[in-house]
Parts: sequence; C-alpha cells; structure tokens
Amino acid sequence: MDLTPSAPPLRPPAHRVDHRAPHWWTVRALLEVGGLLLAQVLALVFIGGDWWVGTMVATAVLGAGYVVVMPRWRYRVHRWEADEHAVYTLSGWLRLEWRIAPISRIQTIDTALSPLQRLFGLATVTVTTASSAGPVRIEGLDADAAAALARRLTEITQSHPGDAT
Repeated sequence: MDLTPSAPPLRPPAHRVDHRAPHWWTVRALLEVGGLLLAQVLALVFIGGDWWVGTMVATAVLGAGYVVVMPRWRYRVHRWEADEHAVYTLSGWLRLEWRIAPISRIQTIDTALSPLQRLFGLATVTVTTASSAGPVRIEGLDADAAAALARRLTEITQSHPGDAT
C-alpha cells in the first residue's frame, strides 16, 4: 500500500505574462537577427566571398520567420502562478519547460528591468532556490505586478521557517 500523498495533476499555471511581452520579444528578436545580419555584411565586406550572400539570404528568411512566429508562440505558452506552496512556471516555445519551486526552497527573489523592458513597462522576477537546475524566471510581467509579486513572495517565504536548503 502506497502511503505517499498523490501529487496534483500537472496543469498550466493560471496567469499569462503581460500583453506587451510579445512586443518586447519581437524587438529583441529583431535586434538578434539584425546583429547577425550586420556581422555577415561586415564579413562580406572585409573577408569577401560570394557564399556570404547565400548565408545572408538564409539568415534573413529564417530570421523573419523567427521574428514573426517566436513572440506569438511564446505568448501562448508562457504562464506563471505563485501561491503559499510554490512558484509555478511554464515557458519556452520550441522546448517547453515546466518549473515548480517550493516556497520552502526559495533563497532569493529578484526583480530586474533591462533598458528594453523599461521601454515596454515590463520586468522579470527571478526566484533562486537551492536547486541545481537554476533559478525560476518569470519574464514579461508588468513592472508594477512584478514588484507586487516579489513583495508577496518575500512575505510568504518569511512566514516559512527554515533556511531554504
């Protein structure tokens, strides 16, 4: 007879990221693809070789697909939730990652705003745990909502005794 409690079924976390997140991801993708194209143009100018033209065309075609598809697909997938027991995230677009960080394992809670995120009014909350898998990140939150989440998680973790190890 198994006496271990059954785990709740794995389900997508309840909350979507902010509706501005796809715009932020689109601009980031444009900068990434643009940087790669710029590097290829410089290589063509300084190194030469007609084959660089083919790589630039491939980069432009694949990059355009990435810029159009990734932000929208990612927005459909990305979810988060936090309660008195754990922080839950679902992220990714090609490779999906489910993460659950028990409140008792949380060591630090950080809020970060890159210059591009600030332009869109967004922030990232990073929950660091004692896990070797790395921190749990919730990207694309409204900046005020991210600050409120960090405050709430801090209050919850302070009410749990222990050293989070």
